[in-house]
Amino acid sequence: MLDKLIAIDEKFQVLEQRMQEPEVYSDPPLYAKLAREQKEIQPVVDAYRRYEKARRDMEGARELMSDPDFKEMAQEEFESAQAEMERMEDQLRILLLPRDPNDGKNVIIEIRGGAGGEEAALFAYNLYRMYTMYAESKRWKSDVANLNETELGGIKEISFIIEGDGAYSRFKFESGVHRVQRVPETEASGRIHTSTVTVAVLPEMEEVDFEISPADLQIDTFRSSGAGGQHVNKTESAIRITHLPTGTVVECQDERSQHKNRDRAMKILVSRLYEEECRRQTEQFAAERKSQVGTGDRSERIRTYNYPQGRVTDHRIGLTLYKIEQILNGALDEVIDALVMADQAEKLKASGL
Repeated sequence: MLDKLIAIDEKFQVLEQRMQEPEVYSDPPLYAKLAREQKEIQPVVDAYRRYEKARRDMEGARELMSDPDFKEMAQEEFESAQAEMERMEDQLRILLLPRDPNDGKNVIIEIRGGAGGEEAALFAYNLYRMYTMYAESKRWKSDVANLNETELGGIKEISFIIEGDGAYSRFKFESGVHRVQRVPETEASGRIHTSTVTVAVLPEMEEVDFEISPADLQIDTFRSSGAGGQHVNKTESAIRITHLPTGTVVECQDERSQHKNRDRAMKILVSRLYEEECRRQTEQFAAERKSQVGTGDRSERIRTYNYPQGRVTDHRIGLTLYKIEQILNGALDEVIDALVMADQAEKLKASGL
């Protein structure tokens, strides 16, 4: 591990020197590329340098411990430096884990009401609100690409994009079936109903990331409309793209401009096809790669929201929090942090670091 860290530190220093060269500084694209590379390894370099400082402090304190006048003070310094060194060692193990290349990307989230009819559609709206409030707390931008509402304010299905640095890394464990247990407002007898909502999370990919032949696409335009024919658009600006070989269909009707709708629909289509290709490639060794936090499969039940008990349970890691109101108002960090830590623990175990 130390050899790897020394090499990363040396690379960081080389990048630093190159970025100070006049020919690099006067070439914005090259400078930006080097700055990106430097930013990626900066956390590792910072942690390694803190580790090295703690190691030197520990050695210095060990030498002082032989002097009776300084022994007690040196012992305290030694123990403090040793604890810091161990802390940095644990942090470095995590930082050296293979990074998901999509972690820094924007994210596309698709929510669909499942079993439970209108009650499922109403909970789909609750989840959409939860995710957008979480995005807002991070100062990320969210945009609806396609929305199919119900008359009572529920959501049959919605696709929306969250733009922000590292958005995918925070949302990627949300894929799967979310289950809600509550008494519907229309339920006179007070009986608890169980409904489900499916969430799919995709990294936003560009057309250059996944090649699609134009001959494989059927593109249709139509007039967009909301629930019950509301918000009818008088021009045919809505776009439906069908990928003929797979039958994948994407609609985008939120933008007024047909061109913008087409661009957004293509991004969603590329992201869906990319996800499907990744799923196919990993299926053959999925059993050995299946982590504690789940497979990301849309059919996997991942979480239950129990309103009567005020409880949210994530079944993948056995986490239960009695904070349903806060979580549904976008306070998701405690859940996401626990999932990230579980994923890191599983990867550390598999890597043998």
